[in-house]
Amino acid sequence: MCAKREIIKRVRKYYYNTDTHRFEKLELTWRVRLLRILGFLSAAAVTATIIVAIAFQVLDSPKEKKLRQEMELLREGYSNLQKQLNEMDNSLVQLEKRDNNIYRAVFEAEPLPDSIRRGKDYSHMDDGDLVSVISSEKLINMMSTKVSALRYRVEMQETSYDTLQKLVEAKERMLSSIPAIQPVSNRNLQRVASGFGYRIDPIYKTPKLHTGIDFTAATGTPIYATGDGTVRESGYHSGGYGYHVVISHGYGYKSHYAHMKKMKVRPGDRVKRGEVIGWVGSTGKSTGPHLHYEIIKNGEKIDPIHFFFNDLTASEYERLTKIAAANNQSFD
Repeated sequence: MCAKREIIKRVRKYYYNTDTHRFEKLELTWRVRLLRILGFLSAAAVTATIIVAIAFQVLDSPKEKKLRQEMELLREGYSNLQKQLNEMDNSLVQLEKRDNNIYRAVFEAEPLPDSIRRGKDYSHMDDGDLVSVISSEKLINMMSTKVSALRYRVEMQETSYDTLQKLVEAKERMLSSIPAIQPVSNRNLQRVASGFGYRIDPIYKTPKLHTGIDFTAATGTPIYATGDGTVRESGYHSGGYGYHVVISHGYGYKSHYAHMKKMKVRPGDRVKRGEVIGWVGSTGKSTGPHLHYEIIKNGEKIDPIHFFFNDLTASEYERLTKIAAANNQSFD
């Protein structure tokens, strides 16, 4: 207790009174005490404010930490999405190149220019750091623009493939329609008796243009349509062909089968390649059982030897060409 009193005495403040010439104890008024208290509280408040401000600058609040984490996730997600979009774009570019340089070239279709494939001028913003400097609304708009551009190009590619599918179907119809096989079975290539060109007429014994190929065969041998088409003529021809059939294949092609014994088809019938349309005979101007076969392209009779490509190998074609070129007598 004595020690405490000694400390209190030491803490107490005195002042020298000039009137009494004595040291007297300093007694503070309530106003001074109040001002001191207010000053202390103000200093404490300012200090606390400075400390809090520094803390907010240096340390993140829980909300800021959460926002910062979300921003990092957003940046990572945007980078991954941008990478996927770039991969899709590269894949689509390869499809477009293949479409123009291969598929359309095969079917002789004009390549689609980029102005049609891409439509309007879409902007490309590929910088992944944009997520940290632009607003969410702008980011969403930018990604939507990118996706719209890819969607448009995919739609154009689908349209191109639809066009190619139609070209494929048309090409298949054309390939199945154009005469491409021999009209009678001729595996050993021994039935070609006379080819296209000037030959000796069997009756008048003078050179005459032979407008087809003569296939020798026994009476009753099946005759096959050499391509898909529609029968235009089927009947007896008084000009020398005897019983004959004319098939229109479209694309400017017709095939003609003459000197038949009997016909199986009538005008208007649809026939398929390889379908039996009649049988070999020797009707009309003929010196023996055979089939006179012609190809007409845009109204002009041309050499049928070039229209057996579904039947012959390269060496067989060369051999048959030599046989047909022999300068001999025709059968009609």
